[in-house]
Amino acid sequence: MKIKKTFLLAVLVALAGCDHEVVKPQVTDEAVTNEDAIAASARAASSGTFSVLTYNVAGLPEGLSSSNPEANTPEIGLRIRDYDIVHVQEDFNYHAALYANDNHAYRTPTSGGVPFGDGLNTLSKFPYSDFQRVKWNNCNGTDCLTPKGFSFSRIRIDEGVYIDFYNAHPNAGTATADLSARRANITQLSQFIAQNSVGNAVIVMGDFNCRYTRAEDNIREFITNNGMTDTWIQLVRNGNIPVMGSPALVCEFPNMTNACEVVDKIFYRDSKFVDFTPTYYQLDDADFVTDDNQPLSDHYPLLTNFSWSLKSGFLLSDLFGGPHGTPFNDLAQLATTSVAGKFTIRGGSRVDQVGVQLTTGASLQHGGTGGTEKTLTLNTGEYVQSVKMCSGQKDGRTRIFYIELRTNQGRSISTGTQTSATVTYTAPTGWRVTGFFGNSGDEIDKLGVIYTVN
Repeated sequence: MKIKKTFLLAVLVALAGCDHEVVKPQVTDEAVTNEDAIAASARAASSGTFSVLTYNVAGLPEGLSSSNPEANTPEIGLRIRDYDIVHVQEDFNYHAALYANDNHAYRTPTSGGVPFGDGLNTLSKFPYSDFQRVKWNNCNGTDCLTPKGFSFSRIRIDEGVYIDFYNAHPNAGTATADLSARRANITQLSQFIAQNSVGNAVIVMGDFNCRYTRAEDNIREFITNNGMTDTWIQLVRNGNIPVMGSPALVCEFPNMTNACEVVDKIFYRDSKFVDFTPTYYQLDDADFVTDDNQPLSDHYPLLTNFSWSLKSGFLLSDLFGGPHGTPFNDLAQLATTSVAGKFTIRGGSRVDQVGVQLTTGASLQHGGTGGTEKTLTLNTGEYVQSVKMCSGQKDGRTRIFYIELRTNQGRSISTGTQTSATVTYTAPTGWRVTGFFGNSGDEIDKLGVIYTVN
């Protein structure tokens, strides 16, 4: 987004009458299913497909937008229905019209119009959790008049199959200060991914305001530092990144083709558990035009279709608990041949820590140091076969209140307080529990289990 200069005064007047609030990362809690018992077990390796679309919908107030959002936003809402996961940017003052004509089952709540909202929203046919909005630490000019940044959500596309989705809108412009702010934005996003998506499959989409041909943009570093692949580079350019400093690969409507480089991007990376294959890329302008063949926004929707399949050697359960704390995933440190030698849990009223020590000596621990420690050292031929957990509310947040680890030899350890919200994850025949993934802080907020072949 580059807000028109004529908008600056109007926004400043609006701000003058408002209390200023520092925009911090926002986390939305999620409901806990209250059932006496939920039997859950990993299933055989599976596969599937899904489509993703990123679209800057130009939702600044009418007369200030570079498009005609009052008339076009309802049309956009109708036309994004067919895509499985949609990220929109600049979804500001016409958000209600966008959602009124859309039918996705899961949609993030708006953060508000200009100047209060970030304009970022996610619409998905799959359930999401752990949703956060994060404001950029750096901005320049009119980009500072809204709390621009990125959002994070964890989307479940199948049992145990989660993808970390990021929706980003870095600083626009090509002035020296704009370029500096945008580089800082990209670096901030990379640092967040490094902290919160270790071991996880990731898809990043949005209006990056970056070009590979622009020497001052650090988009190449983003790819390298995060192990990402750009679907445009892979599918359209056969892996060839445009030469830095060469002429921009721009096109003008209606002569848009996939050979054009737009500032909107779709990146992805696999994990040890799930493998992605992008099968289709389209700069989807033809379906997003008015009756008189004019674009519905000043950007063009970008589409990628993915197929996915589970790799051999690992299975993951679903996640259970709340969205708070910092994500972790033992998958990054595990091999398909890893064997657990000892499990450790700490707790009192709730579960403070879970950990596993591998037979190699590696120790993987998550959570705090409160409560009483209990250990389960496995015998020869013994393995953890099931994990029972209960969740509850503490200070308005869902946390893991109870955990029980039970082995194939009938031995067990447990800690915490049992509640009516419970789940039991049981290893399928030929598999064993070897690690964990989830969220933790001083306590365990959310937890799932990782199985390896027995």
